[in-house]
Amino acid sequence: MVPKSAKLRVARPTDNLNEISRMYINALGFKLLGSFEDHNGFDGAIIGHEEHNYHFEFTHHRGVEVGNSPTQDNLIVFYFSDNSIWEHCCLKMLDAGFRQVKSYNEYWDVLGKTFEDLDGYRVVLQNKEWLA
Repeated sequence: MVPKSAKLRVARPTDNLNEISRMYINALGFKLLGSFEDHNGFDGAIIGHEEHNYHFEFTHHRGVEVGNSPTQDNLIVFYFSDNSIWEHCCLKMLDAGFRQVKSYNEYWDVLGKTFEDLDGYRVVLQNKEWLA
């Protein structure tokens, strides 16, 4: 069983480390929590909110090209219970350089919007509260 205090890190490679990090920081209000250069040939940026139990790590392996997302259904989903905050965040996504796209799974377009980053990875901003 994972304790409540555990932190979740979502990590993925990119060929556009600085641009991708800047997009997510500007769009979602994240901060640069840490970074590293040439750690066994890897550069990286760790971004998120200090008070949240999740963060993202983007890495670039020097000399290796990883290309774009393997599918259009690779998603990170954020749920918003406040409509005005959701609308504001949707605008921030566009301002940060994300493209709004039709979701591969139509479910996400019913109450949300899907945005694609430079690497083809997608973020869904869902306009409803998640009820577990």
